[in-house]
Amino acid sequence: MKAAVVKEFKKPLMIEDVQIPKVGPHDVLVKIKACGVCHTDLHAAHGDWPVKPTLPLIPGHEGVGEVIEIGENISHLQIGDRVGVPWLYSACGQCEYCLSGRETLCHNQQNAGYSVNGGYAEYCLADARYVVKIPDNLNYVEAAPIFCAGVTTYKALKVGEAKPGDWVAVYGIGGLGHVAVQYAKAMGYKVIAVDTFDEKLQLAKDLGADLVINPKVEDSANWIQREVGGVQASICTAVSKPAFGEAYRAVKRGGKCVAVGLPPEMMEVPIFDTVLNGVSIVGSIVGTRMDLQEALQFAADGKVKTIVEVAPLDQINQIFDDLEQGKINGRIVIEF
Repeated sequence: MKAAVVKEFKKPLMIEDVQIPKVGPHDVLVKIKACGVCHTDLHAAHGDWPVKPTLPLIPGHEGVGEVIEIGENISHLQIGDRVGVPWLYSACGQCEYCLSGRETLCHNQQNAGYSVNGGYAEYCLADARYVVKIPDNLNYVEAAPIFCAGVTTYKALKVGEAKPGDWVAVYGIGGLGHVAVQYAKAMGYKVIAVDTFDEKLQLAKDLGADLVINPKVEDSANWIQREVGGVQASICTAVSKPAFGEAYRAVKRGGKCVAVGLPPEMMEVPIFDTVLNGVSIVGSIVGTRMDLQEALQFAADGKVKTIVEVAPLDQINQIFDDLEQGKINGRIVIEF
């Protein structure tokens, strides 16, 4: 099968013919139809994070396609089912986190395109217990980004615990942020979009944002506190220390600052203000299988639509260059 392979960190991916993986008792083999490109894939290819993937590696955790082979112990899937292989490739199923519906915190999880091979290939092996079916009225290209960008921002909004009618702020209107705006509106929130690029703020307006602010023009936190009295939740998808600082200060008393992006810098927490204002700072990591089913249904109902550009697999290195330089609006989806 044709696949894009990381052979060495910080080097171009190699397009190679590799062996189609063999199906185990709890596996399915998925013929990949499309796979979204995520910033995490870039981190995997560069070896940026403390826990590095083992090379060679096939990245991709937004792979979607058709089940063509099923392991002997699997009965809930059939040949021809349309599924996606998410970031949460598998978990132990027995620890306190798995048993309490927090499977994304499992210490023994495997991650598609990071600790196991992912969807930058014509075929992808998957743990059948963790794939999620795609609604019938959602095509593969539309569905692919929901398996990371969609479920990640949807879960972050749930973690923020705002109520319909509350103000929320989305920091960073990129691949995740432009989807977050749509989920927030679909969930009944009033939305403030924050970004340093005016074209992305215009995109946020077009997607339903009630207010927008460019931090290069005015401190967004001061502006938000003055205009609406602060937000119940700020969702920070931006990989930027200043963005996180402003996202924290934009929160009203009793609200939450939800960290989604993964900036490399260490950041100070103003303990006095956090205690005095009863503010919570909480991390949100992708979502469970149930979160993913819910996120997909929003898309199937037409309430959320990722802005995508389709490209072939052999353009992956150019895509990575554009991603690194911030040239991509929305999401790139590789179509097979």
